[in-house]
Amino acid sequence: MKTGTKSILFGVHQFIWHPITVYLAWLWLNRKFPTFKETICIIIHDWGYWGKENMDDDEGETHPEFGATLAHSWLDKEDDFYHYEFCLYHSRHYARKAKRDPSKLCWADKMSIVYDPAWLYLPRAIASGELKEYRENSAFLISKDESNFAWHKRLKEIFVTLGKEQRGDAVPYMNKGDSDG
Repeated sequence: MKTGTKSILFGVHQFIWHPITVYLAWLWLNRKFPTFKETICIIIHDWGYWGKENMDDDEGETHPEFGATLAHSWLDKEDDFYHYEFCLYHSRHYARKAKRDPSKLCWADKMSIVYDPAWLYLPRAIASGELKEYRENSAFLISKDESNFAWHKRLKEIFVTLGKEQRGDAVPYMNKGDSDG
């Protein structure tokens, strides 16, 4: 089974737990409930990981396209692309490549780790195979010598900064081959 599929079934992007943590982060960041349609986007935004071999390679970075396409067909009028872009640009990387600002969903998605304690996050990330990839990608920010718990704590700090600042460049990009230039 591919890593992206495992992520959705029981990993970091688990299809029940991850939307709950994103929803909680949304409430904290925005001090209001998301609309019904935004809630649907919170649920489906990462479904595009299904069938992806890796999370952060070129193929994995296309994961927002599936949720965006669903959101557009389910929630937008034909000439309206709000929910499409809301899902598509939840990825800093995708938004950056399109020369667009990340959507509000991006910040809640990153901040969701605050509601994902290490004792629950780490076993899922290990079981799905995501932890190895995520640790390799963040090695320039977080020492490889850190324990998984210390790594998770540092990652939370990084993503809290990103969520609070709500700027795509508030922290360095972690994907392989993604430069800040």
